[in-house]
Amino acid sequence: MRFKRSMAEEEPRLGMAPLIDVVFLLLIFFMLTSHFEIASGVRIRLPKVARKVYESEEAKVIVLLDKKGTIYLKGKKVDLATLKAKISSMVNEKGIVNLVLQADKHTSHGRVVAVMDAAKSAGIRSIIIAAKWKAEEK
Repeated sequence: MRFKRSMAEEEPRLGMAPLIDVVFLLLIFFMLTSHFEIASGVRIRLPKVARKVYESEEAKVIVLLDKKGTIYLKGKKVDLATLKAKISSMVNEKGIVNLVLQADKHTSHGRVVAVMDAAKSAGIRSIIIAAKWKAEEK
């Protein structure tokens, strides 16, 4: 005995709206969880350390010193007096309290100390010396 079907059976389809929603949700997720740090074009080689130190996410300013002793702030060359003035204005405007000093391992120690002194006199509370961490191999 054959029964007649009253409605024509449709093929299941995959709707485009749910796919677009999922793609946008993934895009938002990756945008929110990504951490972008603007790196300047200055090539420096950081010294290596044996132990990794905790990095805080407080307000900070990054200063680079290449092996010739040239100072870079936000990717632009500055001299010591300009560095002090710019850091002082950042401290007053944005409340920056930390300075991350990324100095090439061949930079003169006197130049590093001069930058640290300028930063301290501009109002920086703590100076973090950047180094490359390499996990110990057992």
